[in-house]
Amino acid sequence: MAAAEREGSPSLSAGEEEPPLGLDSLVEEAATAAPSAGFRLTAVRREPAVRLQHGVSGLEPLAWSEDHRVSVSTARSIAVLEQLSDVHSGGQEMVIHRTAVPAPSAACLLKVGPRKEVAECKEKFANSMDPTVSQTFMLDRVFNPEGKSLPPMRGFKYSSWSPLGCDANGRCLLAALTMDNRLTIHANLNRLQWLQLVDLTEIYGERLYEASYRLSKADAPRGELGDFPEFQRRHSMQTPVRMEWSGICTTQQVKHNNECRDVGSVLLAVLFENGNIAVWQFQLPFLGEESISSCNTIESGISSPSVLSWWEYEHNNRKMSGLIVGSAFGPVKILPVNLKAVKGYFTLRQPVVLWQEMDQLPVHSIKCIPLYHPYQKCSCSLVVAARGAYMFWCLLLISKAGLNVHNSHVTGLHSLPIVSMTADKQNGTVYTCSSDGKVRQLIPIFTDVALKFEHQLIKLSEVFGSVRTHGIAVSPCGAYLAVITTEGMTNGLHPVNKNYQVQFVTLKTFEEAAAQLLESSVQNLFRQVDLTDLVRWKILKDKHIPQFLQEALDKKIESCGSTYFWRFKLFLLRILYQSMQKAPSEVMWRPSHEDTKILISDSPGMGSTEDDQEEGTSKQASRQSLCDTGKGMDIDDTADDSLPQSSDVGGREPMEEKLLEIQAQIEAVEMHLTREHMKRVLGEVYLHTWITENTSIPTRGVCDFLMSDDGYDDRTARVLIGHILKKMNKQTFPEHCSLCKEILPFTDRKQAVCSNGHIWLRCFLTYQSCQSLVYRRCLLHDSIARHPTPEDPEWIKRLLQGPCTFCDSPVF
Repeated sequence: MAAAEREGSPSLSAGEEEPPLGLDSLVEEAATAAPSAGFRLTAVRREPAVRLQHGVSGLEPLAWSEDHRVSVSTARSIAVLEQLSDVHSGGQEMVIHRTAVPAPSAACLLKVGPRKEVAECKEKFANSMDPTVSQTFMLDRVFNPEGKSLPPMRGFKYSSWSPLGCDANGRCLLAALTMDNRLTIHANLNRLQWLQLVDLTEIYGERLYEASYRLSKADAPRGELGDFPEFQRRHSMQTPVRMEWSGICTTQQVKHNNECRDVGSVLLAVLFENGNIAVWQFQLPFLGEESISSCNTIESGISSPSVLSWWEYEHNNRKMSGLIVGSAFGPVKILPVNLKAVKGYFTLRQPVVLWQEMDQLPVHSIKCIPLYHPYQKCSCSLVVAARGAYMFWCLLLISKAGLNVHNSHVTGLHSLPIVSMTADKQNGTVYTCSSDGKVRQLIPIFTDVALKFEHQLIKLSEVFGSVRTHGIAVSPCGAYLAVITTEGMTNGLHPVNKNYQVQFVTLKTFEEAAAQLLESSVQNLFRQVDLTDLVRWKILKDKHIPQFLQEALDKKIESCGSTYFWRFKLFLLRILYQSMQKAPSEVMWRPSHEDTKILISDSPGMGSTEDDQEEGTSKQASRQSLCDTGKGMDIDDTADDSLPQSSDVGGREPMEEKLLEIQAQIEAVEMHLTREHMKRVLGEVYLHTWITENTSIPTRGVCDFLMSDDGYDDRTARVLIGHILKKMNKQTFPEHCSLCKEILPFTDRKQAVCSNGHIWLRCFLTYQSCQSLVYRRCLLHDSIARHPTPEDPEWIKRLLQGPCTFCDSPVF
């Protein structure tokens, strides 16, 4: 079925055998080899460095999600660092929002039988006269997670992020594995607190208990719990080693009225100590135990499994999947995953061995990268695995002859074992690091037969000073590399204390980030926060938008007119506006003594001149404008307060005129995006309503707002409004104030004000006035949106699930 070919490492000549493992001379030779000029990388430090409260724990402690959150496994919690591209901040540092997932306070006890019988068996094994039984039992922390005289098993062993779009807000879920083998799934639904949705260890233990610890009914009954081998077997079959998420599978479900709706699902594969793999299937959005569709257990047949990864391949519009499993003894193979319940899902007919030698080099990490083969003109998969100080790679592609497998090792990368490996799935670049602060960048280059790697050394000591590295992770678009560091040796001496920090280095230049944003197929600013942060950093430093970027963006807007490029333009203008702002001369939170003096002078009995009062009032107003600007309000609301007012246009300073010009451009772009979204909302109204049907959307108000501007001439909008007004049949369905029952006119896109002065903010997704105390807000505080109600039809609920129309951020 598979044609396997062994390719030589790019650091070796053709036909030359690989050198014995562990030669430092080869490492020095590879380190001094000059990379190609086209692949030179200059790593630049990016502030700030985030200090961790506890030491890191587990293997691969660092992971970067698709929604730009970095998880760090520590001895007491999982620290989560969310990267934001804040348009309301003028600081040049990276904006990071920090939260944490605390470790459970109670120890996890695996369910291997009735509680009373388990307690009796533990007492029996602890007091056994056979030292092979008693000592094995007492020293195994799976049997004794409490520890008693041993230190407690606190902290996390591993964490894994799901794909984007799995939780109730359309973001990523976090699967966390503690040191005492508790596997849980968490979601961050309100941005400030993480919520545990389900404990998979407890559920899986209950399922095994109900099945008498047999995978199928045909299995022969095993021994009693009192037998120590059976006691070990029941523990090992539910002790997780690693877990990984698959991509999202979309299927069609037929409703009662014969309508079809798309239903998303995601798979979570959990590798256990005995080699079994449990594949959980979850319906999306994942809300808890009720969202679990099924759980299937696969026997891998691999002894001492250490790591797994999903293999996902697309060939002729057919998606195939499998599980890549690595062993601590060296072998690597792909297992088929048979899931009949998932439509459009295909897998292998039989396992495929990628590396079969038991060479005692443990597989530490596996990454699978989808690529396009330029010579074979087809899709292919690049599988890379860290094995000791070397990187094993395997190229998989499907041809008419079947599945072709090309594999080899890249040697000469590090003199110490690889402690962490990460990959940029957009271009296939792989990064490896060892504990001595050296990172290798490996770029795959296709050849006629298979591929080779162009690699170069990144010395973190030249960026951070003398450091030791404990883990790395690359951002989703490949703009940044996150590194966990501690102090390195100084004058040949190790540091007395270890301070764990998460630091960031750039992997792309501003020009590369801007070009990638302009040619992006995703067309979503939120999913490219790492790239927009590089652009933001450049504009804040230079205080202007480069000419080439302005011209290229204007051409894109003229050629295709996509709202993505308008949102990108709005982002650039907002950052430029912030770069022009003067930094406040004093700390915002510090109380001012001048305010107190002004209040005393205004009190009765205290004499004060008119000039003093005017001076105090002007100081207070200027200080209030600075405070309003720093609160993260809307740009167009703060501009009038932060800009000095002057009646003489010709006497304004050039900076003030520039700010007013930028503010006018921001208003124009925001109005264009608002009108485009209004057209989309009206289109949904026209498609899903009957004649004279009233909805929660102020349809007549939106139509009048679009037609009120004589300068706005959009034929599509006018035709659509004409059809809607004809369907409404002279009905207006106005909104009413919930406090005084007066009509709420639609004169402003952001708020509604009744005749009695009651002000209600408008939902930016449906333009309905939010007349409640609870509403949602986008990640960057651009706009607000109301919560969906049970009375809302499906098409309105779909509208309310959309992102922010200005910044693409999700809504909380």
